[in-house]
Amino acid sequence: MKKINMGDFIIGDNSGFVLIAGPCVLENEETAMDTAQYLQKLTAKLKIPFIFKASYDKANRTSIKSYRGPGAKEGLAILKRIKEKLGVPVLSDVHRFEEIDAAARVLDVLQVPAFLCRQTDFVTEIAKKARVINVKKGQFLAPWDTANIIEKARAAGNENILITERGVSFGYNNLVFDVRSLPIIRRMGYPVIFDATHCVQLPGGEKTASGGDREMVPYLARAAVAAGVDGVFFEVHRNPEKALCDGANSLYLDSMEELLTTLKQIDGLVRGKL
Repeated sequence: MKKINMGDFIIGDNSGFVLIAGPCVLENEETAMDTAQYLQKLTAKLKIPFIFKASYDKANRTSIKSYRGPGAKEGLAILKRIKEKLGVPVLSDVHRFEEIDAAARVLDVLQVPAFLCRQTDFVTEIAKKARVINVKKGQFLAPWDTANIIEKARAAGNENILITERGVSFGYNNLVFDVRSLPIIRRMGYPVIFDATHCVQLPGGEKTASGGDREMVPYLARAAVAAGVDGVFFEVHRNPEKALCDGANSLYLDSMEELLTTLKQIDGLVRGKL
């Protein structure tokens, strides 16, 4: 199993799970900083490695009228300030070739969105520039198909590869999570992240927006950690009902301590550390 060195912690092998979390999209610097500080303090208390995640531009929104974020220039500046002030690694998704260089100068992890995971030139270009590349497995891919994604990133000279499971299309406007995908992908030798909040998303389920079922998130997250996943990914918000993106599947920020405490216990049991 490839071990990815993030400076203060390792992703992969038998290191325990890392938390990747934050709001779906940057709404403003104040709320992003508040969320990052809350999660930083909580994960320090629980001794869980933490990467802050927020999108600066959601180019794949359902409706053209949907809020996309502040854009690359302003958004990356916010993420840089969070990184420097709090000393936490930051992750965001990149949708355009033109943004890769600027994103690579700020982000510790560059994320390839699920809908772009088969775009060979895009994946290889990010892999060339990123310190760590996280590729979201498309909803249209089988677990074993991710071997081709890994091959593309490696061909670009990058061995710091994360693959994120976020469910597979199941009929119209619905996703399903097959826990078997986690060990199948992990056997390829690279760390696997489980995106618990996107797995309960209902893509386009609200006509001009995606719906979701956050009540199911803890159940799926517990199953993924029990399967030995290397990281869990949550979108969180102080008030999900007022979130500008993916509120229906985002978790309440103040619910995270109880959930992470449970996940930490499961992880320790599975890895023989209790």
